[in-house]
Amino acid sequence: MTGTLLFSGDDRDVLTGLPGLDSAAKWLDGAGDTGFVQAMMVSLQRLPAVNLAYGMAGGDRVLVEVARRLRDFVADELGPQAVAARAGGGAFLVASRAALSRERWQWLAEALGRAIARPLVVDGERLSLAPRMALLRGRPGEGGAALLDRLDQVSGDLQRRSGRRVLWADGSHPARGRSAASLEGDLLGALHRDEIMVLFQPQFSVASGALAGAEALARWEHPGFGRISAETLFAVADRGDHVAQLSRHIGMRALAMAAAWPGKAPLRLSLNVTAEDFAVGDFAASLKAALEVSGFPAERLTIEITEQTLITDFEACAAALRELAALGVSVALDDFGTGFSNFRALKALPLNALKLDQSLVCDIEHDPRDRAILAAMTAMARALGLKVIAEGVETAGQLAILQAEGCDLFQGFLRAGPIAAADFAALAAGD
Repeated sequence: MTGTLLFSGDDRDVLTGLPGLDSAAKWLDGAGDTGFVQAMMVSLQRLPAVNLAYGMAGGDRVLVEVARRLRDFVADELGPQAVAARAGGGAFLVASRAALSRERWQWLAEALGRAIARPLVVDGERLSLAPRMALLRGRPGEGGAALLDRLDQVSGDLQRRSGRRVLWADGSHPARGRSAASLEGDLLGALHRDEIMVLFQPQFSVASGALAGAEALARWEHPGFGRISAETLFAVADRGDHVAQLSRHIGMRALAMAAAWPGKAPLRLSLNVTAEDFAVGDFAASLKAALEVSGFPAERLTIEITEQTLITDFEACAAALRELAALGVSVALDDFGTGFSNFRALKALPLNALKLDQSLVCDIEHDPRDRAILAAMTAMARALGLKVIAEGVETAGQLAILQAEGCDLFQGFLRAGPIAAADFAALAAGD
């Protein structure tokens, strides 16, 4: 994890363990010396309604998921010069001391807002929470407490202005220049010009350490905004209704690259599948055609799905997965153990593997409860005949525990982060 996070990755403690604004103020005091400080307050105005409709427990589950999305966004988009904290109630703080333009900071706020607003499920019902974002840039010599006080005033002003989602401390709304909305046209051009990079996250055997395959990931090297992560890339695609087109583009490129992988042992490729892929209606036939064109063997392909993917039409998704399973394609349930796990999928889908989110791995060395949860999940997977893949492995101690508990594959910065296609080919050739 690259970002500085003021909260634990442990889901059970993600709310109770969030330091308040005092810790954030101290961090901002130290950041003021750089001359570059920008902050945003993210507010969930509809949270009281969620508490009324689903109870405090339902509201807490929503806050846990929002905190997770915010955490991942900070790590992917802002890196080590950023900090995140809970400001109380349904409000969160994000701040950075990187040299970011006003335009870039607003673009990041809009992207984070879309990531948080993705549908989530409470008691079997879908809901979306569109946050409001108060933004400011620090003044020379401004202390953390003063900056947070000014940000709080902006946030309060924003709550009183109906219809506005983003507000700067100077009262302006859109920053001058290109906003996230204008990226939709850029994305279509990027697809045609093959500007979307396909990176590969290597996966290794827990038992032997041997390279087993890779998960295909997407990045966009935008000429104006720089590197755009997969999370934000798909948010931009979703805004312009281009998710299925983007997903197919990535899948076809990844399959073509994987078909040329060197190495003595046959390596597996994992592709992420979205709800929009299934919604098109011909997903299984389309993937079968892509496999034939690329020449990549179906029996070495794994498609990764999340429970969010299955929400729209579970039965249609299940039918498509069964059709692909008949071809030899494996299916992994991604992000298992996060969000609102529905065990119906374990029974109804032709699954081959469970993929454990990094939040279930990060504290297994130090928290006996996390170790117990991991042990229970791997035992359940073995009973169901499923493999277990662990994400976010960063230490040798974590890997040793995964080996002791019988996990099959792992990925993470302990061995390698996402790498370019040429670098992965070199890794495969030397393995």
